[in-house]
Amino acid sequence: MGRSLLIPVLAAFTLPVWAQEKGQLDSSPAVFAVMAAVNAGGYDAGLESPSSHPLRKAVRDEIARRNPPSVEAIRAYVRQHRQDSPVQDLRLWVSFALMLEDPPSFKFRLSPNQVPPDVAAMQDFLPLLEKFYHEAGIGKLWIASQPHIEQFLTLYQPAAIRAINEVSAYLRAPLNGSYLGRRYQIYVDLLGAPNQILRMSLVDDYFLVVTHSPEPHYEDIRDTYLHYMLDPLATKYADKIDENRGIGDYVQAAPHLAEHYKQDFLLLTTKSLIKAIEAQLAPASRRQAAVSEAMGEGFVLTAHFAEQLPLYEKQEAAMRMYFPDLIAAINLRKEEQRLEKLEFTKTKRERIAKPVAQPPPAEKKPWQLQLEKAEKFYDARDMDKAREAYAAVIPMSPDKPVHAQAYFGLGLIAARKPDFQLAEDLFKKSLELDPPAHERSWAYYYLARLAWAAGEVEPAANHYKSALAVPGASSKLRDVARKGLEETQQKK
Repeated sequence: MGRSLLIPVLAAFTLPVWAQEKGQLDSSPAVFAVMAAVNAGGYDAGLESPSSHPLRKAVRDEIARRNPPSVEAIRAYVRQHRQDSPVQDLRLWVSFALMLEDPPSFKFRLSPNQVPPDVAAMQDFLPLLEKFYHEAGIGKLWIASQPHIEQFLTLYQPAAIRAINEVSAYLRAPLNGSYLGRRYQIYVDLLGAPNQILRMSLVDDYFLVVTHSPEPHYEDIRDTYLHYMLDPLATKYADKIDENRGIGDYVQAAPHLAEHYKQDFLLLTTKSLIKAIEAQLAPASRRQAAVSEAMGEGFVLTAHFAEQLPLYEKQEAAMRMYFPDLIAAINLRKEEQRLEKLEFTKTKRERIAKPVAQPPPAEKKPWQLQLEKAEKFYDARDMDKAREAYAAVIPMSPDKPVHAQAYFGLGLIAARKPDFQLAEDLFKKSLELDPPAHERSWAYYYLARLAWAAGEVEPAANHYKSALAVPGASSKLRDVARKGLEETQQKK
């Protein structure tokens, strides 16, 4: 994968119109730059997951190939700031990125007193990040990555539009990217661990950052947008809400309610309203069960709001105007009686991300089976049978790259015989037939070794350079080819 996923795009890619102006669903060059840096610095969470986007490995491989001098300092910084869990790691770095202006400036876009303390403490990372950005060519990698990001944005767009439209229609609110001087933004990040959903409120802006997943997180988009629309109303009427603070005493016994809801009655009230609205937006057969689930979890005003929302739906005022009526309708005595009978859920509900569906393995073609057979004979050091098996591949397919793989295998056998002239001819024949990256890079390497053995230093050096220039060459090939090239340079 590696360079083959990115480099051809660099030559031909033109920034699409949608990326020129940020929308509510977009990608962030700052998040991309920070995540590229921490990936190079050892952030490996979810890297081997089948749900991890191929772009992540491609970017990592390309940065490793470029080997920027600042990468060691990046690794040390990432180690120094490692959190207690991979999710906390991702949250820290994404929060940091969201506070930045778009590269290459790498400055905080807010005043120092508005930047969260844990992010402000990382200000010394800014010059290091800027140096890495230029050394590793992250700007060009960002451009090359756009088609893959755009493809994922296309997957998410219908769910985002539906969620925002549904909430706006229910609350009778205008459809735009800002509301009461605030902004709601969904960013996609394909360089983080897959199936992660980060909800963040930074000053007056609300962010939902999603990593690669097989399907859009519609409910999370809707939930975050409801917070974005309702949190300011709860703050505005905080005094009225606080008159019912006694209800908050009941939730202290809820075993699986997050601590911040137990400590913040304003937040508990808002979330209860959100749960009630989500229940109203569900199919009629599912509404009561949704309310009961929310109550059992500890969102103890959900039932009250579920009873009041049908009244809101029958009148014409927007939620912005009707909200005080919802709060004023809270009957403390009635709610206390309701809660005295409530039993909190003892089993925590776990959300399990749906993994990327793996397609069934494709049926192998005869020439593929024959190549595998030849490789097994070669690994077993049965060169006569390996030679016959490789030769039998050629008439099985008209494709030149298939022939190239067969000639490469025959070249290996000739080199072991040893018949160096025949091996050289076979490796060159393989290269003429457009072999895959593995065979191409190693064919150049073996030609370099043959030239070196013949005392031909300059041809050997050129073959090593050709091997290192092959997109998608393995790290092992790069290691031995670099050592070989250094050997030729010492000889000159």
